[in-house]
Amino acid sequence: MADNVFDYNYKKPIVPTDSTVSGTAASGVSGYQGIVGSSNQDASVLYNMSKVDRKDLAQRLKNAGYKIKVTGNYSDALLKAYSSASYSTAIQSQTLGQQFTVRQYLDQEAAARTAGGTGTGPNVSKAIRISTGSQAADVINKVFQDLTGRGASATELKKYTKLLQTEQKKPEAAITTQYVTSGDVQTATTTGGMDNEQFLIQQISGTDEAKANKVFNYYNAFKNAIGVV
Repeated sequence: MADNVFDYNYKKPIVPTDSTVSGTAASGVSGYQGIVGSSNQDASVLYNMSKVDRKDLAQRLKNAGYKIKVTGNYSDALLKAYSSASYSTAIQSQTLGQQFTVRQYLDQEAAARTAGGTGTGPNVSKAIRISTGSQAADVINKVFQDLTGRGASATELKKYTKLLQTEQKKPEAAITTQYVTSGDVQTATTTGGMDNEQFLIQQISGTDEAKANKVFNYYNAFKNAIGVV
C-alpha cells in the first residue's frame, strides 16, 4: 500500500498501551479522541487514499461483518464502517492493555466469523494477558505490604512474577470477548481474565511471615479493644 496517512494508521496501533478512551468522536488518525475539530479526520483520510487502498479496506470491513459494498469508491457507508472499526479497535486496545491496529482488529473479526461457520450471530475471541515485570512487581509489592508490612525482596519478586505469569498463560485465565452485530451496530462484551491480586494473596498468605503478621495484627487489635497499650 502507499506510504500515506491511511497506510500508517491502518497498520500502526491507534491506542497506546495504558492510555484511556474517552470523548464522543472517532478518529482513525489517532484512535478515539474527544471532539474532532472542523473536519472529520476519518473522512479526509478515506477520501484522499487511493481507490486500491479503499477497496482493500472495504473488503476487510466486509470480511469482518460490516455491511458495505466492495467498490473502492468513497461513500458515507464506508466512512461509517471505518469509524466504527476504529472505535472498536480503540476499545479492545484499552480493554486488553495491548496495542492493536485497525487491520489486526478486522482480520481478527474475520477469522472469528469464519470459525463460527455461519458468518452470523455472536463471534467470540479470547486473549491471554501476561503482566510485564513492572506490572507484576507493582501488585506483588502491594500484596506483600498488606500481608507482611513490607515490600517484596528481589528474590521474592522474581519468584512470584514467574508464578503469576505462569498462571496467566493458562487457558482458563483468558479474557473472552463476545461480539454481536445487529444492523450497523456491533456490541462487545468482555468477561473472564484472572484476578492477579487475589491469586497472589492466596500464594503469599500461606507463608510463615504472613501468618505471623496476621496473628500479630489480631493481637494488637485485641489489646486496643481492651485498652492495653
